Amino acid sequence: MNITILSRNAALYSTQSLIKAARAKHHYVRVIDYSNCDFIIQNGNTDVEYFGESITNSDAIIPRIGESYTSLGVGLLKQLEVLDIFSVLSSQALTNSRDKLSCLQTLVKNDLLVPKTLILHNSLMYEELIDTMGTYPVIIKLISGTHGVGVLKAESRSQAVSLLETFNKTKQKVMVQEFIEEAKGADYRLFVVDGEVVASMKRQAKAGEFRSNLHRGGFAEAIKPTHEEVETALKAVSLLGLKVAGVDMLRSKKGPMILEVNASPGLEGIEGTTRVDIAGKIINYIERSV
Repeated sequence: MNITILSRNAALYSTQSLIKAARAKHHYVRVIDYSNCDFIIQNGNTDVEYFGESITNSDAIIPRIGESYTSLGVGLLKQLEVLDIFSVLSSQALTNSRDKLSCLQTLVKNDLLVPKTLILHNSLMYEELIDTMGTYPVIIKLISGTHGVGVLKAESRSQAVSLLETFNKTKQKVMVQEFIEEAKGADYRLFVVDGEVVASMKRQAKAGEFRSNLHRGGFAEAIKPTHEEVETALKAVSLLGLKVAGVDMLRSKKGPMILEVNASPGLEGIEGTTRVDIAGKIINYIERSV
């Protein structure tokens, strides 16, 4: 097959892992920087070009769309859908997972647990709304943050209000979430490919840190998830329309609690930790589907 990977950087571990997995199965693979794609839309002729060359000869697309390029990615995937080219990620699934408010609403509506969350827009109501959290500390997150960047812990009401005022002045959108004490600085990533949890790891924050991200100095180990965690992850990705996803969750007193569902999850940390060839499983999924 002719497989195209949409990635800003061909040297990234995840992109290289997918390239190697595709070539190991004797597929032709190329990497395209999606930020340089051009769209042609007119009656009888719809196309996507990369430096003047059409990419419509692709049999399958593997999108690796960064958070800051979500809008462009959605438009590109819609264009490829018009051309009836198979993609492991649909435009609607990308929209569903990246819109934080809509994502949380969908999960909660379908009886999945998430931390109590405030998404604040009215700067005049910060102090009143923060009081609804009840206890401290609380977590304050930039809605557009990744790898633990823009994630802060407010130990008191006054600190939370001060942080919210600062973010508001810089016109950055944030959410406030309850701090799950019993998680003890650990979260769990379950990696789903085509309706199956293919790899799972526990990430533990380093001493004195509450963020478990490996980029923040946390460490990881392969784990066997509980039946409830597997069912929770599979239900979440199904609701959002995802076929390849990373589901991050906490072990709370109430049960598995979802932190995030990632539509373009990185492979480096989880492949290195679990020794599972996840890229190969993604290629196998494409082979079954095209």
